[in-house]
Amino acid sequence: MKSMWKDGVMGVVIGDALGCPMQFKSRAEVAKHPITGMRGNGTFNLPAGSWTDDSSLTLALLDSIKRLNTIDLHDIMDNFVKWLDNGAFTPFGQAFDIGRGTMWAIKKYKIDKRPEKCGGTEDWNNGNGSLMRIMPACLFCVDKQLNDDDAIKVIHQVASLTHAHIRSNIACGLYYFMVKAILENDGALLDRLQTGLNHGFSFYKHFLANQANVGYYDRLQNLNIFANTPQNAIKSSGYVVDTLEAAVWSLINTNSFDSALLLAVNLGDDSDTVAAIAGGLAGLFYGYDAIPKDWLQAIQKRQWIETLCYI
Repeated sequence: MKSMWKDGVMGVVIGDALGCPMQFKSRAEVAKHPITGMRGNGTFNLPAGSWTDDSSLTLALLDSIKRLNTIDLHDIMDNFVKWLDNGAFTPFGQAFDIGRGTMWAIKKYKIDKRPEKCGGTEDWNNGNGSLMRIMPACLFCVDKQLNDDDAIKVIHQVASLTHAHIRSNIACGLYYFMVKAILENDGALLDRLQTGLNHGFSFYKHFLANQANVGYYDRLQNLNIFANTPQNAIKSSGYVVDTLEAAVWSLINTNSFDSALLLAVNLGDDSDTVAAIAGGLAGLFYGYDAIPKDWLQAIQKRQWIETLCYI
């Protein structure tokens, strides 16, 4: 379990960096020049191996957990402020690619310093900005062997720092259950993911009196059926439901780390986040050593990131 921090976090960063050059490009545009490895330039005109806000906020959360050995919402938000204002936890000293909900929440925190009140609760606050950075919180809960009630309380609190709508919380909760299932079970990736999702749906059935928002994730109830969904029925937008579906679909239709992430990034649109979310789970299942060496070597500030992963 010691390697899970590097496996999971580097999986997130690799996916983010692979998708960065193609972010916001349509699937048709991407198909003309598909991603086959680390590539520079593109949407933000950055060198190969550059990573975006997905990794920055993941690393900001990881840094807080590593220093304090606990979940401290104030400290996490302070790190988010350092990212936004000072370019901390970025590859080149400047924050960029900032989601609307995340920006709004951090600005709110700077005014009232109440982390539990920062995340938006409106329907439009269901972007993927909490899901993209939740991996370290998931690993913390597994590492501390928290029971499901306590773990989901932590996951929801960390998610709600920027996105407090229950639909976004559920996505992060389901992701936690998949992380836990990969780490604690044997067998094929699809089977482990299905085990995690089964536990997740069962948990929310009893945890929530109103099941309306759980229903948005119904396509993930049966992964054997979902795997046969045609690509044109998979959306890779920044909407949290679309993002989680696209990431899982990419994982269960491939059989290696690199093929899973290439399938994810070449869906286009919010390519970096879909690949980051898929990459975290792929990293946990396939392991750090399965990441192509040339991809790793291209990552900006890789040694610093990997040092941060030793907890």
